[in-house]
Amino acid sequence: MPDRDVVSWNALICGCSRNGYDVDALESFVQMLREGFSPLQTTLVGLVPSCGRREFVFQGRSIHGFGIKTGIDLDSQVKNALTYMYAKSGDLEAAELLFEELEDKSVVSWNTMIGAYAGNGFFNESMLVFKRMVEEKVEVNPVTIMSLLAANISPELIHCYAIKTGLLNNGSVVTSLVCLYAKCGITELAELLYWSFPQKNLVSLTAIISSYAEKGNMDLVVECFSRMQQLDMKLDSVAMVSILHGITDPSHMSIGIAFHGYALKNGLDTHNLVSNGLISMYFKFNDIEAAFSLFYEMPEKPLISWNSVISGCVQAGRASDAMKCFCQMKMFGLSPDTITVASLLTGCSQLGYLRLGERLHNYILRNNLEVEDFVGTSLIDMYTKCGSILLAERVFKSIREPCVATWNTMISGYSWYGLEHNALNCYSKMREQGLEPD
Repeated sequence: MPDRDVVSWNALICGCSRNGYDVDALESFVQMLREGFSPLQTTLVGLVPSCGRREFVFQGRSIHGFGIKTGIDLDSQVKNALTYMYAKSGDLEAAELLFEELEDKSVVSWNTMIGAYAGNGFFNESMLVFKRMVEEKVEVNPVTIMSLLAANISPELIHCYAIKTGLLNNGSVVTSLVCLYAKCGITELAELLYWSFPQKNLVSLTAIISSYAEKGNMDLVVECFSRMQQLDMKLDSVAMVSILHGITDPSHMSIGIAFHGYALKNGLDTHNLVSNGLISMYFKFNDIEAAFSLFYEMPEKPLISWNSVISGCVQAGRASDAMKCFCQMKMFGLSPDTITVASLLTGCSQLGYLRLGERLHNYILRNNLEVEDFVGTSLIDMYTKCGSILLAERVFKSIREPCVATWNTMISGYSWYGLEHNALNCYSKMREQGLEPD
């Protein structure tokens, strides 16, 4: 473009920033300065969101400094953008300072701070800002409600406020409420709200189906699925994975097979997560051949898929098959993670493979993997069942904060070897830590 002006630079910078090309946006801004153009308020408003990523904090501060130097930072839109930038990068102190400096706080300013606190886990602070907003008679909009819902603040409370202010007519607000109710396990209320709203969408219905599946209530999953079919909606991979994970009762095997057929018909089986869900489901029903058949049909086998098969074999009591699978995995050049190692250690416990268990322990130490929770528990169980209670004890003492399962495994280990005094002593220490045995 031979004749560039500020407007064309703004269009380029804003376009890059809006579409996630943050580096290009920053480079364009630098080039604009080199060519002697003076940025406007709109330039900074368009550019600053690109600096919300933590790796661009330094550049964001530099742009803020440029704004102060040129006086552009006095503009309320620029301050809002800077507040959003600092909030997104986790610098809440800087975001608060800018927010309090704003003389005329718009609804965008308030929403930015509510969202900032919510996004960083400060839910009480998020609610306090909302109360201030209401006290100052700022008109709440749908974004405010959705920001509060993102903060996991009581859905019933926000629901009542949305009804009072007439915001329950907004589709995005209803979707957010339905999803939060479903996430909190208040599925019946989520469904009631969903079906009472004229506009139906897949996001809300997926949340409801996932919630029922998580509870293992497959009858209601099937009922929701039937109503979804009537609305000519299709399950996506996220909903399918949730359903497959919820199918645990052998009496629901026919439902699982039916959903497998649906996945095949609609091409969902090409998603790795769906394939893994199907593999895990068939292992739960002890249909090892079907699980392996699905696994070997996968064109690409990421680590998560190998983990599903190895874990499934171990849980089905076929630890030798898990070991063979592990050898094949290594031939493909994949390195085990903590999930792989924990499953293999359980397999070693079943087979009494002390030497392989020790090699896995060395692998954990060499690669600085966390010896906490399930990995530590698996190590203790492996050493106990492979005849080395002293090594099990050493692993237990190396764990900074043992969980209940780890304490239980160590106590069981002592009992296994007839060391009642050690078991009782371990139990007493567990109670001293404020942990209740299960």
